[in-house]
Amino acid sequence: MEKKHKKEALAGILMVLPTIVGLIALNFYPLIRTVYMSFFESGAFGSWRFIGWDNYVTMFQTRSFWKATGNTFLFMFYTVPVTIIFGLLLAVMLNQKIKGKTVFRAIYFLPMVVAPAAVAMVWKWLFNTDFGIINQVLKALHLPYEINWISNSKTALLACAIVTIWSSVGYDAILLLSGLQGISKTYYEAARIDGATLFQQFRKITLPLVSPTLFFVLIMRVMSSLKVFDIVYMMIEKTNPAIRSTETILYNFYQETFVKNNKGYGAAIVVWSVVIISVITLIQFIGQKKWVTYDV
Repeated sequence: MEKKHKKEALAGILMVLPTIVGLIALNFYPLIRTVYMSFFESGAFGSWRFIGWDNYVTMFQTRSFWKATGNTFLFMFYTVPVTIIFGLLLAVMLNQKIKGKTVFRAIYFLPMVVAPAAVAMVWKWLFNTDFGIINQVLKALHLPYEINWISNSKTALLACAIVTIWSSVGYDAILLLSGLQGISKTYYEAARIDGATLFQQFRKITLPLVSPTLFFVLIMRVMSSLKVFDIVYMMIEKTNPAIRSTETILYNFYQETFVKNNKGYGAAIVVWSVVIISVITLIQFIGQKKWVTYDV
């Protein structure tokens, strides 16, 4: 019997071994290497010089670094609440008995699989000041329409947030839809017999029972917003006067590491990003005890 248990244990280890190797090679080792590099200064021809905490001291004393951190948090506040709210409402609608439901799901999910470069190109045209559709619609509605969406420091980050919301809401809706479909219809039938309104059913049944999926979506959306880079990089050109108002933490990392070739300082920025994500995720896990319902 003991021999059988050893074989089962060995089989289990062999099954999870590829995942463990992948985590070590693609996650743990790069993280440790990045922390190690953050205490060095990169030089010419691949040379490194140990400088201790100097990269962190410089980082915390640099105005552009704090500006990038503030922009990242502002981007998170722009995108996370709106994306999740619209994603949940969309999931509720797609969960109803409507014709062509599968087609609608595919349409809403489509932006998620479109190449970011194509998305940025289309939206840059939509945001164009002179002939963009958005300003033309505002003009037709007799609203202020000569808005420089992606070249004005007051609206550039908001424009990037709008593109992110548009491309992400369908993905969140599909995830939340999977949670909604796991809710037994008997709860709603009992609620209707008791005379509960649709809003009461949503508040008392739907929200509590979909909260585990909602919590997962919240964590993923917050992480994604704190790691934003591609949409800003493709929407805002280097010569854009609004570049400083849209620079995020990872964009700052890109500039320092690949443009200025300051890899040690860039590694320190990455460590800072990991710390922020870890702290916010920990806060979310602590707070989820008050609103996430796991027991039905």
